[in-house]
Amino acid sequence: MTDDRPRCPWGTGDPLNLAYHDAEWGVPIHDDRHLFELLRLEGAQAGLSWTTILRKREGYRLAFEGWDPTRIAGYGPEDEARLLADPGIVRNRAKIASAIGNARAFLAIGDFDRYAWSFVGGKPIQNRWTAMGNVPAETDASRALSRDLKKRGFSFVGPTIVYAFMQSAGMVNDHLVSCFRYAELSGA
Repeated sequence: MTDDRPRCPWGTGDPLNLAYHDAEWGVPIHDDRHLFELLRLEGAQAGLSWTTILRKREGYRLAFEGWDPTRIAGYGPEDEARLLADPGIVRNRAKIASAIGNARAFLAIGDFDRYAWSFVGGKPIQNRWTAMGNVPAETDASRALSRDLKKRGFSFVGPTIVYAFMQSAGMVNDHLVSCFRYAELSGA
């Protein structure tokens, strides 16, 4: 049963969305493996609903061995075939190949946490949105991070995907000011 605390409209309804909104979305993440997972899940979501990805998240964790970028970077054709046959994930050849290639590019960066957070000055951007219609799909920071990731060999990292990643990783606080999570995450 849902409590009556005010939430962002997308964080209501489906129990997975509710749990994700209330406990995870917008919480600052500084663990490289978790950041890699979020970046890949946002890429996997392209063209699909986030609820679809949330339903498959455990399948992704199993299929991609806990999102260990070192292991994923070593995947070959047999692993790609295994992943394409796995009903626990979105079986899209380009997205699977992207996960493998992105793991290699991710490892080349080294300290991904420091790298990614440098695009927001090392601390979360606190936006003050009053309506979901005001929340942008991309920003100057997401465009800059997207461009740099692409230069480094990443794929499925357009500015909209990257902004969704930045929101999920807590690099920006895009909870509406009327949402109970806004105050919790902004310290207001």
